[in-house]
Amino acid sequence: MALEVIKTDLREILHLRNLFLQETNFQIRYNACHERGWTDSYMLRFNGDQIGYASIKGNANVSERDTVFEFFITSSFRKLAPIAFLQLLRSSKAAFIECQTNDILLTSLLYQYGQNVKSNVILFEENFTTDLKQNTALFRKRNDSDVLFKHHSEPVGDYVLETDGHIVATGGFLLHYNMPFADLYMEVEERYRKKGFGSFLIQEIKRECYLAGRVPAARCSIDNLASKASLIKAGFQNSRFYVARRR
Repeated sequence: MALEVIKTDLREILHLRNLFLQETNFQIRYNACHERGWTDSYMLRFNGDQIGYASIKGNANVSERDTVFEFFITSSFRKLAPIAFLQLLRSSKAAFIECQTNDILLTSLLYQYGQNVKSNVILFEENFTTDLKQNTALFRKRNDSDVLFKHHSEPVGDYVLETDGHIVATGGFLLHYNMPFADLYMEVEERYRKKGFGSFLIQEIKRECYLAGRVPAARCSIDNLASKASLIKAGFQNSRFYVARRR
């Protein structure tokens, strides 16, 4: 029996990653790390056969890749996952593990080999379509001539809510998730918060997202009670938690 963990090029593991994405069918928060060149790829082989892959990420400012965030073994060889994962940690010298709790395989390995658990972000998935009303607000695309409020936490979005000639909220969706998922975001001017504008804006952006051929998803800090409430009111469910745990 020969189990190998071999550092390789991203192109060499894409066929296995496609299987991973098909099997999991959820948004991958750090999907864009591959496209931005922030990952190292590892092929998992057993008796010469390619049975899985792993991805380890860093970020734009750190050349060292130190965090396992994707790990996949085909179902026929999944019983080898604990051994292969431990060999990956030894070979790569990765110091951290990050995963989503809807990634069942990596979550189980996280609890087997990790410690010092922490959770700081919630991922949201589409649950149902809402029919919220805001009779005083106009939802539309943002114009270059629009006068916008100062944003503190999110980028200026492609869509706005306007009431009485004033922009009270902006939002949009980003395409850094894996297909077909999109990452929705919004920000409401502080003096207009707790009036239902945030949830109404998200509802309307969800509709635009579907028209663009993408499935809406979202995320927010686990401590951001206002954003969580707005997302849930707009038809998302927060059953998907993002978990980080240090080795």
